Amino acid sequence: MDQPAPTAGPADPPAAAPLLRQRLTIPVLAFGGILMAVMQTVVVPLLPDLPRLTHSSAGTVSWTVTATLLAGAVLTPVLGRAGDMYGKRRVLTGALALMTVGSVMCALSSDIAVLIAARALQGAAASVVPLSISILRDELPAERRGSAVALMSSTVGIGAALGLPLAALVVQYYDWHTMFWLTSLLGALGVAAVWWAVRESPVREPGRFDVLGALGLAVGLTCLLLGVSQGGQWGWGSPRILGLFGAAILVMALWWWQQLRTERPLVDLHLVSRPRVGLSHVAALLTGFAFYANSLVTAQLVQAPKATGYGLGLSIVATGLCLLPSGIIMLVFSPVSARISAARGPRVTLALGAAVIACGYVVRIADSRDLWMIVLGATVVATGTTLAYSALPTLILRAVPARQTASANGVNVLMRTIGQATSSAAVAAVLTHHTSLVGGTPIATLHGYQLAFGMACAVALAASAAALSIPGDRAPDDTLRAGGRTQGARDDALEGA
Repeated sequence: MDQPAPTAGPADPPAAAPLLRQRLTIPVLAFGGILMAVMQTVVVPLLPDLPRLTHSSAGTVSWTVTATLLAGAVLTPVLGRAGDMYGKRRVLTGALALMTVGSVMCALSSDIAVLIAARALQGAAASVVPLSISILRDELPAERRGSAVALMSSTVGIGAALGLPLAALVVQYYDWHTMFWLTSLLGALGVAAVWWAVRESPVREPGRFDVLGALGLAVGLTCLLLGVSQGGQWGWGSPRILGLFGAAILVMALWWWQQLRTERPLVDLHLVSRPRVGLSHVAALLTGFAFYANSLVTAQLVQAPKATGYGLGLSIVATGLCLLPSGIIMLVFSPVSARISAARGPRVTLALGAAVIACGYVVRIADSRDLWMIVLGATVVATGTTLAYSALPTLILRAVPARQTASANGVNVLMRTIGQATSSAAVAAVLTHHTSLVGGTPIATLHGYQLAFGMACAVALAASAAALSIPGDRAPDDTLRAGGRTQGARDDALEGA
């Protein structure tokens, strides 16, 4: 007797599990972005005590920050290109794994050499955001993509705002290694979540990896960023700094020549030379400079001694809490940015965001003595940063083919990193030249802080002008998306064969 064929119900596990993973894709990728930003900031509260804890000099300890910066700048475009070629989820999981291994190394050792090497490993996590944005483009329908990309871009600020007070609390009440054990646990959770919830994108750009181009970029960027980050300590006119800048110019010129003549280059310079892509990278560099000055100066300003006449003498924990509103506002405004981009285009959103950053610095110049005004000014800058950072990847997505989104976004993040490094050096130079003795210790003057704010304000206005000069951004995104799906289908067919 024939038995009726069983039918699968809507709640059957085989159908429910893939649906659950699909719904968790955005939260999991956002968690990875926040975790990356937390990893970059957790070492900040430790910096004053690390020389004593590791029996090393302050100059040596500063490399725990410099190593992460250099490694992130070098690896972001390299891993972006690798993601386009070999699979974005695979490379993203590897970057998070390297970050977690670095955290475990920090938890197990007090040797400064090990800590610096571990922090360099953690620099690989800088590629998390561009890789995640590329995955979102490949996996999400057009109506969901804008808000998801905006949220992903905002995770950098959200994680930084959360990481500083969290790390300060752990350092104040527990052994400092506990902080790295905690981040190791979170990192392992992030790796497992990405591996389980994120589907591997079929969109690929096959070819041979440009090893020579990757090495050339690594050497050139290392010379450039090392010179920028260490110029204040070694002396801007010292032979070492001049030699680094000279080497950077020579190596990058040779690298540019090599990239133009390579069949499958690491960075498609023909694509970069298009105004819509190149001007987006220029705007990213300027926005990174303008945004980073806020983070650098706010923490120093509120911790300055009350004897300066403007300082509030806050602890590092209280300082971190002052930055929390900025993280909250970035989370709240990310969907607003997506709506503005959908209605007016990301070019307008980027220009508006940079202008809002400039307005925030006007507030900072007007009053940097009262805590509520300091928090207000920093929050306005964070609002503008949310708008700008959310618009930048959307501009890139509309301007490049789907198969090159990870590498193109990697270059865009690299430009932000260079802007941040330059901002750090410029702010340090301004504050160093405007100091007064307070209790026998040189402390930056309020005028010096105001000059730093004015400099960042001018750069933000330049970023807004650069954004407005980008050609109309209503690109044939559907055409690019269709092309990407066609390429993905070809890749699937090749793999199936």
